[in-house]
Amino acid sequence: MNNYVLPKQFRVIGTTPVRMDGPDKVTGRAIFGGDLYLPGMLHGKVIRSPHAHARVKSIDVSRAIACPGVRAVVTGADFPAIEKNIVNIGEVGQVDIQDISDNCIAKGKVFYDGHAVAAVAADNTHVAEEAVELIDIEYEVLEPVMDTRTAMAEGAPVLHEDFLPGAFLAPTEKALPNASKLELGMGDAERGFNEADIVIEREFTTETVHQGYIETHITTARWAAEDFVTVWTTTQGQFGIRDQLSLVLQIPMSKITVIPLEVGGAFGGKDSIYVDPLAVVLSKKSGRPVKMVMNRSETLRATGPSSGTYIKARLGGKNDGILVAADLYGAFEAGAFSGGPVAPGVSTALTRYNIPNIKIEGYDVLVNKPKIKPYRAPGATPANFAVEVMIDELCEQIKIDPVDFRLGNALQTGDELILGFPCPPIGGVELLKAVKEHPHYQLKIEEPTTGRGFAYGFWFGGGLLSSAELMVNSDGSVQLCSGSPDMSGTRNTLAMQAAEALGIESKDVFAVVGDTTSIGYSFPTYASRTTFATGIAVYEAAQKILKQMTGRAALIWQLENDQVKVDSGQFVNKLDSRQQFTFKELAGKLDATGGLIAAQASVSPDGVGFQIGAHLVDLNVDPETGKVDILRYTAFQDVGKAVHPDYVTGQVQGGVVQGLGWALSEEYFYDKDGRLQNTSLLDYRMPTILDVPNIEVVILETPNPGHPYGVRGVGEVPIVPPAAAVANAIYDAVGIRMYALPMTPAAILKKMDLARDKGA
Repeated sequence: MNNYVLPKQFRVIGTTPVRMDGPDKVTGRAIFGGDLYLPGMLHGKVIRSPHAHARVKSIDVSRAIACPGVRAVVTGADFPAIEKNIVNIGEVGQVDIQDISDNCIAKGKVFYDGHAVAAVAADNTHVAEEAVELIDIEYEVLEPVMDTRTAMAEGAPVLHEDFLPGAFLAPTEKALPNASKLELGMGDAERGFNEADIVIEREFTTETVHQGYIETHITTARWAAEDFVTVWTTTQGQFGIRDQLSLVLQIPMSKITVIPLEVGGAFGGKDSIYVDPLAVVLSKKSGRPVKMVMNRSETLRATGPSSGTYIKARLGGKNDGILVAADLYGAFEAGAFSGGPVAPGVSTALTRYNIPNIKIEGYDVLVNKPKIKPYRAPGATPANFAVEVMIDELCEQIKIDPVDFRLGNALQTGDELILGFPCPPIGGVELLKAVKEHPHYQLKIEEPTTGRGFAYGFWFGGGLLSSAELMVNSDGSVQLCSGSPDMSGTRNTLAMQAAEALGIESKDVFAVVGDTTSIGYSFPTYASRTTFATGIAVYEAAQKILKQMTGRAALIWQLENDQVKVDSGQFVNKLDSRQQFTFKELAGKLDATGGLIAAQASVSPDGVGFQIGAHLVDLNVDPETGKVDILRYTAFQDVGKAVHPDYVTGQVQGGVVQGLGWALSEEYFYDKDGRLQNTSLLDYRMPTILDVPNIEVVILETPNPGHPYGVRGVGEVPIVPPAAAVANAIYDAVGIRMYALPMTPAAILKKMDLARDKGA
């Protein structure tokens, strides 16, 4: 791990320049997937299974092929037969490539409502929509399994006779016909519980939810001469898409170019292929480019949501408020194919606390739902919900302030982690003290049915491989190309880091995202890794630029390189300080001294700084309806160093809103046959501006020594505490504990009625 010497002051970092992609986005000039049109382009549509679990007995495409305007039809038979094989394809962990292939189009069996069975390409979307309805499919319907406990029960229908356990962040081992297992631990949990004065045991459930991005999945593919394939798509990771296409279609990576377009939201849901291979094969069969646009119903039915969960936990504490033991059982939906977020879920559940004795048992469970995908801190929100609600109960029994309790148990730098290494520098104590000192925490609540809740959250962050290239122009401007798609203003944050390193203004750096042929390999934009990891690649490339430019100045002055000093964009002759060049002046002399310069860097940093956040919420519960109104919300987060404070604030606020949706309203509704019922944003209830107040964000900065400017990730942890904070506030308001998400008005009212009946 690098331990960088952090600057004492910054010129660019910490300022708030206008984002460079803003004007194009607000004027409509930005190119999203839906804006791309190619000459001769066809339009593709998919017919999807109406069954959650069934064998495909026959497919007859003759009527579709005969439809005027149809140029190609594909089924699973048009795709290469893929053997089961665990590979690393640019996701965090390893997956079975057969699963990836089968998820894109069914081959003999469908595993969820909305599973693709066949696709057509036609002259326009209207013809394509009519043609897919002419495809005749005969199914043998099988019994579905729709939740973890049913799937793990003895005698449950088996989804895959030969499934290979997935490995999202950490490997699992097959334990049941529909589940694989992960175990973690430290100390002796049972001994710890024997020493505890108070032991609390509870069970929690959370429902399947979707990331809720506004732009759906859109891909355009062109199969050209010599079997070269070009794909334009909205994605978090162009290299991951390329690698998956190569493996699924058996095409050399060198013959595939993936061009990332602007991303209209993703949050973890756009790093996998869905219609992409269908568009490629349709293009090959038709000889024309093919564009495929998933509608909202398809996006909700057939792309990766986040896990529904069943969690059972025990916490043991002493009367003085010290945690001594924890035992957590977590079953996380994987969807129809293995590789759900069980590892990050169970490993982050307790990590913000220094607990000496821990036992964790996690399960990755196959169910007849779409393959699960990450959603901002994958797995952490439901696990945090369980633990933070129980800690609130423990605080009540011990009669200790909830923030004081967490202060007394807070993970600190150097503490042993359950993952087997000491905790890196972390500002948990400072963060919690900031909560106690804040006016929001000190203000008393006196209104009836109004309560305050608090929760503390954690996320590891991500490093992984990133690439960047800097090119200096003769006018002193700099072009920056990275391999990281921009989902949150990262073109600006990377440009700002380049400007800081080079000693120039951020407006003089123009950043773009490269395709798979124009920049070195980069992992997708996820896990809050881009500003951190790609930022280090930018920094390292900048150091190479400065070294080359120092050589040019030395050449002009006829000096040795070490006789030239570089300071904040100034190149100074150490022997005669009157001789100086600004960065722009020296850039203007590059042509005459050997030509313009460029530098590239690829890094895989391991100095990831942990993310921590603490949330306070005030709310009112209507005793007649159970409806929750959020009155005030304050989110505290340690960001290491805020490169662009406005972006940090926006990221935190966005995560809070998504967390509130998870807490109060969002869920998948399936009927008894496993068909998704709420397939539109009218019925899938995400929060609107009417549901949330202004969200105050308090930024704390504990520099991360693993980054040259002290950066930590930002975007993951804000979604983690809201559910627990809301649950604790509901208890404070009306005296009922909620152990299931979402906490809808109906669910709250039912609990309140039960409490009233019991009291009567």
